[in-house]
Amino acid sequence: MLMPRRKTPDLTVPMIGGGTFDLAGETGERGTVVCFYRGLHCPICATYLTEFEKLADDFAKRGVGSVAISSDGQDRAQGMVDKIAATQLRFGYDLSLKTAREWGLYISTSRGKTSIGIEEPALFAEPGLFLINPDQTLYYMSVQTMPFVRPHFRELLAAVDFAIEKNYPARGEYDGEV
Repeated sequence: MLMPRRKTPDLTVPMIGGGTFDLAGETGERGTVVCFYRGLHCPICATYLTEFEKLADDFAKRGVGSVAISSDGQDRAQGMVDKIAATQLRFGYDLSLKTAREWGLYISTSRGKTSIGIEEPALFAEPGLFLINPDQTLYYMSVQTMPFVRPHFRELLAAVDFAIEKNYPARGEYDGEV
């Protein structure tokens, strides 16, 4: 189980456009937002990532890097980049389901073609949103079992502003006896 103020699992995936995303090598002054998405087959992901794309520069102005990652292969990940016309947001692909599980993501099985006519992979990770500190410790996380009701990026951006202004610590760190 991931715990706030503790180191997250390592995360390394290839990137659309070349290179590798390696969480340990991120250089954002205030960390990195990692958005795990379901894949090209998910119309809700496309809408969600469109919002993230619009705010990637705003996160960057606050010293926070942004990346969207799925278990899709390169072609499908490129399809999502093209679909939302991404130019600011980085996209990683080939997330192993073992790594997805280490991050606490839920895994779903295919139900065939989605409402937009794209086949779901046999297995894929459900969404999760994480704000990781520069030292690779967990600051915030939200994990879904479904594609619905996700945290809004504008609210996360406001939370980053609040945390900066108030020097607000990560919460939920207690794991002692209750």
